Amino acid sequence: MASIHPTAQIDPTAEIAADAVVGPWCVIGPKVSIGPRTLLRNHVVIESHTRIGADCVLYPFATVGGTPQDRKYRGEETWCEIGDRNHIREQVTIHRGTGTGGGTTRIGNGNLLMIGVHIAHDCVLGNDITIANAALLAGHVRVGDAATIGGGAAFHHFVSIGTCALVGGLARVSKDVPPYLIAEGSPARIRGHNHIQMTRRGASEGAIEAVRTAFRRLFIDAGTISMAARIDELRAEFPEVGELHHLCECLSASSEGVHGRALERHRPDDKRSVPAMWQPPVSSRP
Repeated sequence: MASIHPTAQIDPTAEIAADAVVGPWCVIGPKVSIGPRTLLRNHVVIESHTRIGADCVLYPFATVGGTPQDRKYRGEETWCEIGDRNHIREQVTIHRGTGTGGGTTRIGNGNLLMIGVHIAHDCVLGNDITIANAALLAGHVRVGDAATIGGGAAFHHFVSIGTCALVGGLARVSKDVPPYLIAEGSPARIRGHNHIQMTRRGASEGAIEAVRTAFRRLFIDAGTISMAARIDELRAEFPEVGELHHLCECLSASSEGVHGRALERHRPDDKRSVPAMWQPPVSSRP
């Protein structure tokens, strides 16, 4: 039997793994499942329709699976899905999806969400992401693997943050942040390339140099050549570097989106298709 404190309130439909731990004063609502070895410390609320994987830790006053803050939501059945090995710190809020936004808020594996982070409806987070205190993600935001977000940063709905991107603290982000790059400021602007995280993720020296070159040509020494022309030149110069092509594809998708947001074209009233972007490629190896 799972270790459940006698003060915890658990809906009869909830499914809790035999080796999970539910601490004092936790509340677990209907249609919730909690995976093996996951720990709810105390005063954690899992509102409803939530699946949590294995080896997660949820800290006091975290609220997961909450009703989405969306005027279009009409009570339809939607979900919150959280993978394995996530640490969800105090006062984090994660809301379920909406019927018009895909129906599910998804969080991958190995993520750290620090105190006071808000993940709104229909967001999709990858793996190994670090989000510092009080960062705010509006609805439909997508965050790629190994991204890092500084404390107090705020994100417009439908923004995409690419894999290995870094967003500085207190940034106001209303446009996509391309993979492997650094964005800071209010409004956020591209300030550098995240070679440190690329190294940690096993990117080759050639891939790091290609991204460094792309950053310089696209954002520093642009001259009078159009962004599209510079992207074509980079593709031709580095034909075998997956990271460089992934960066270029994301930049092109953002430029074709709405106000610099590729996913904005996914709105329910816009039927145009958008390429499946913002997923990390197979990393180039030395």
